[in-house]
Amino acid sequence: MVPFSWSFWGAVLEHAELQADALRRLGHDPRIICGNDPPGQFTRSLHPRHGRDGPPPADVIPIGRSVIVPANGSLPNIILSPRAFFRIKNVLERERFDVIHVHEPMTPIPCVAALSLWDGPTVGTWHASGELNWMRFAKLTWGFLADRVDQRIAVSPMAAQSANRWLPGEYEIVPNGVLIPLQADPGGREHRIVFVGRHDARKGMHVLLRAWPEIRRRTGAELHVIGADPLRVRLELTRYRVPDDGITILGFVDQDTLTAELLAAKALVAPSLGGESFGMVLTRGMACATPVVASDISGYRDVMTPETAVSFPPGDREALADATESLLADEPRRQAMGAAARALAQERYAWDAIARRLEGIYTAAGA
Repeated sequence: MVPFSWSFWGAVLEHAELQADALRRLGHDPRIICGNDPPGQFTRSLHPRHGRDGPPPADVIPIGRSVIVPANGSLPNIILSPRAFFRIKNVLERERFDVIHVHEPMTPIPCVAALSLWDGPTVGTWHASGELNWMRFAKLTWGFLADRVDQRIAVSPMAAQSANRWLPGEYEIVPNGVLIPLQADPGGREHRIVFVGRHDARKGMHVLLRAWPEIRRRTGAELHVIGADPLRVRLELTRYRVPDDGITILGFVDQDTLTAELLAAKALVAPSLGGESFGMVLTRGMACATPVVASDISGYRDVMTPETAVSFPPGDREALADATESLLADEPRRQAMGAAARALAQERYAWDAIARRLEGIYTAAGA
């Protein structure tokens, strides 16, 4: 059953590498097919301030540049170069895979090309949630390619519901895995909270920034903002006339730095407003024994439990301030929630267990 292949959309290379590593531990030899944006002025023009340029890892087969395409209230990076089609054709002919695993199968060009050209066992994973109105066009043009997916996966019930609206069928729920550090102590943390996410409106960063003066006044905590474009964060602070007292803007960081930040913080705040199919950022924090303060929205509800997270109504900055204060004010409770969060992440989202499930699905697909 080796090797395996993935066609990915967007900036999910870290996710793909973790999945590949877990499959290697089971004795397989996976390959990753995805976009790569080489260093240079053109890449900086297409992806300003996002740090996307650089050489691909050794196990990655690059098939073209990506561009930003607004979709589902976000700004995903999608490969639209026609040359990617022919590169994928060459890769499929050369590598002779046993099975391919496409993520967001209806997304051009990598996934659509792979489904068009491949005649072997195929597994597809649907990640997105929401109305997905772009699927109206996709279903009319290349929607028939979905019939070539032998086994359908959704990362959450919300993702399955959204996919089923356009492509009715059976979807097995397999959550995203998460990087789990070897050690994570919920105690001994800096008096700090973190926000991890893009500056897309649906991520709710503006809700946290508007609540920040009150949180700072009540708790004296610091805030680290990770992932969002620093210029956009500054613009939001200016727009809402929020002082930057206690705020450190880190922008895009690598995975090791993100892990270190989560291991040092007392809480992860996730104020998203909707459109989340799965709480990936929540599980990332939970794996680091960092309890969560998060919006009570679909997608997040599938991840949060009363023992690991404090929820608040989406968009309600007063409730956000109350939830954050209540967590930081009770250190024994906070540490107990951090320990429970890590245990939950290890039980539900460890990559080794998920890889074993995927191995079974690949076998069922005919690999």
